Amino acid sequence: MPFFHIETGPRKRIPAAVTVTIAASLVAFSACRTTPPGAALVDDTRLAMGSALQVAVWTSDEPAARRAIDAVFAEFDRLENVLSVWRTNSDVQRLNAAAGREAVAVGPDTLAVLDAAQEASRETGGAFDITFGALTDIWRFDHDQDNRVPSPEDIAARLRLIDHAAVTTDHATRTARIATAGVKVHLGGIGKGYAVDRAAAMLRAAGFDAFILQSGGDLYAAGRRGDRAWRVGLNDPRGAGGESFATIELRDETFSTSGDYERFFMQDGVRYHHLLDPHTGQPARLCRSVTIVARSALQADWLSTGVFILGPDEGMALVERLPGVEAVIVTAENEVRVSSGLRGRLRLQRQPTP
Repeated sequence: MPFFHIETGPRKRIPAAVTVTIAASLVAFSACRTTPPGAALVDDTRLAMGSALQVAVWTSDEPAARRAIDAVFAEFDRLENVLSVWRTNSDVQRLNAAAGREAVAVGPDTLAVLDAAQEASRETGGAFDITFGALTDIWRFDHDQDNRVPSPEDIAARLRLIDHAAVTTDHATRTARIATAGVKVHLGGIGKGYAVDRAAAMLRAAGFDAFILQSGGDLYAAGRRGDRAWRVGLNDPRGAGGESFATIELRDETFSTSGDYERFFMQDGVRYHHLLDPHTGQPARLCRSVTIVARSALQADWLSTGVFILGPDEGMALVERLPGVEAVIVTAENEVRVSSGLRGRLRLQRQPTP
């Protein structure tokens, strides 16, 4: 079977703007051959939401760009204080603590992300489910990673607590509620996408139309860097760190990559990673990486996780059904599948490492 495969099924409506896909390693911050007079790249990188956040603006007004970049970092910090399970007294912590008892007051950002998460669960048939948080005390892949495989009994006990329908929102009272005690919300598969959308809107409001943002696997590219589009690379799931197997040029597009190579451990020749299937409580096994492009970074974020868990067949069928969405999937067998809207856009350099 060839490793490169273009989807040719029935095609959804394509918006006027171009849609593409990428992955998390940037080939691109250096790719302009000529520099317009007065324009330069102003960039900074800091730690935010557990990942390196890189912001780069192509502009002739460096002081204004620096102020806007500082505001972006401040916004990521604010959202982390609201959405993270790791921040004391965050909306999510308070919501989880009140599970099975009462509704809690939450901010507009939390309401928006919870509503989007419910849409994600409906679209993916439950493959994306923010109540996978019930598994995070037995599968540890964050700063508390312990390289331990939980017992089948431990997994079975947590599976009873995965139920996205237990989470409801009330915009009239600005509250959210978890109906069942023990159910835990975790926004790790959707919160960064929301933050990237917020940051892009802030940069545009500040008057900038050429910039690139990257937080972990979530990236937004706006406008052009000088006389060419931003060029980015798709990470090789089994290659050396930062290696790409394909590239694509982007303009005014957002995308997200989920892969089994970022947070994982090996035991007895088996790879255990953080992308857990909420139906089995085990790491999903049908893909190595999924890259999604969409108009919303929030949508791209949950779709990359959901498609990864669904697998290449069901996942690509979902992508082809959704308007304005494209995908590149590296399957567990190392086949590269590309959605039909990317025909002629993706530059394949080589087969991903076996």
